[in-house]
Amino acid sequence: MATPAKIVDWRLPTVALVGRVNVGKSRLFNKIVERNLALVSDIAGTTRTRNIAVASWRGKQFRLVDTGGLTFSETVPLETDIIKQTELALKEADLVVFVADIQTGILPQERELAKRLMKRGEKIPIILVANKADTKEMYSHVHDREWRSLALGEPLPVSAANGGNVGDLLDLIYSKLHTRSKRPKQIKETEPIKVAIMGRPNVGKSSLFNALIGEERVIVSPLPHTTREPHDILVEIDKQQFLFIDTAGIRRKAKVSGELERIGVGKSIATIDKAHIVLLVLDATEPITDQDQQLAGLLREHTKSVIIVVNKWDQAEDNTDAFRNEVKNDIYAAFPHLAFAPIVFTSAKTKYRVHQIFPLLKEAWQARQLVLSDEAVRDFLKRTVRQHLPTRGKGVRHPRIVAMHQLGYNPPMFEIIVKSNTSLHISYVHFIENQLRREFGFFAAPIVMKLSKLKHHTYAPR
Repeated sequence: MATPAKIVDWRLPTVALVGRVNVGKSRLFNKIVERNLALVSDIAGTTRTRNIAVASWRGKQFRLVDTGGLTFSETVPLETDIIKQTELALKEADLVVFVADIQTGILPQERELAKRLMKRGEKIPIILVANKADTKEMYSHVHDREWRSLALGEPLPVSAANGGNVGDLLDLIYSKLHTRSKRPKQIKETEPIKVAIMGRPNVGKSSLFNALIGEERVIVSPLPHTTREPHDILVEIDKQQFLFIDTAGIRRKAKVSGELERIGVGKSIATIDKAHIVLLVLDATEPITDQDQQLAGLLREHTKSVIIVVNKWDQAEDNTDAFRNEVKNDIYAAFPHLAFAPIVFTSAKTKYRVHQIFPLLKEAWQARQLVLSDEAVRDFLKRTVRQHLPTRGKGVRHPRIVAMHQLGYNPPMFEIIVKSNTSLHISYVHFIENQLRREFGFFAAPIVMKLSKLKHHTYAPR
């Protein structure tokens, strides 16, 4: 039986930012963590899934959670899911920062949220923040009777936009956390395997994300573009840590609608550079599209290890090995530049074969770190050339490979040095790459091949 994944206990106190829509929670989140992790927009409902990051103040760390803005309206898309995500954040919280807008004052949504917080019965400290106090003149508004009517204590005026009083807020957070039983501890310095989950909209990325981490951490909905920003969580299985990153669905630029989606897609593409391995998710119920192919090409350009996940396999017309092999052949024909990527058939909905992804990720990570000795590379080159002589490229002379060595790893990179005035045909470079895989594996990893010409008559091998 497969070992279940578990959310890593960061052993850090947790601070949750809550409030109605458009009060500036995400901007405050970014200001505190000192990174633009959360999307910021005037459009209501920009934040749907919790954003989680580690913040530091006065030498101590804490987890900061940004939640979706609440409207308490049944007509708002995904409002029920956003409330559910907020409830999960409150359940984990050691401290709640209730964010309101000093410029608009207290609205019915604030009163409803305050009432719900008071009903929880848990003695979790609450800090009331009056955000958007962008000028000193606005500070006096916190003395208005409407703020006292929330019964949450004296509000602290801050400005997430210009940083006003954010330091005072962090001092207050620090003092309240310091008196609680949980003591901040540093996160493990061991780097986890970073895994990005990518694909076009509605292929089941968020469902797969939730299935992998073992809980509903991300909102899953048939509504396209439910996920608007990358979202990550650290999990551990068999003593190996994985940082899973869920990303917004990527479409062609011509089909990207609205500022939010453009920003979300940009963040998703930027996520590729931060990941070690990418799970490219395809929909088993639909044919491969041009967008799937473009995304696959983007992954090859970024030299990331790739595992292709065919999701929704529970809805496939056939479950025989013969049909699987037929689908594999179709995928490799559509993605010839990802011929190195293994394919796994899953159903995030039923959890079918989701457990198979973890050992594949471990193997892919180990292969990405593989470094061959100079002796092993020299021996490999001799045997390969003996088996099949180099084919001529654009040069007028028959090529002669003088040397070959590994330049680096993560991803594996090799240099082939050929005699001057000769050229090596690209097909022979691919042949060497295939032979490297046949002998040494390099599972799921792209191999970067660099061609150089010998500029001198002699060459001293490394």
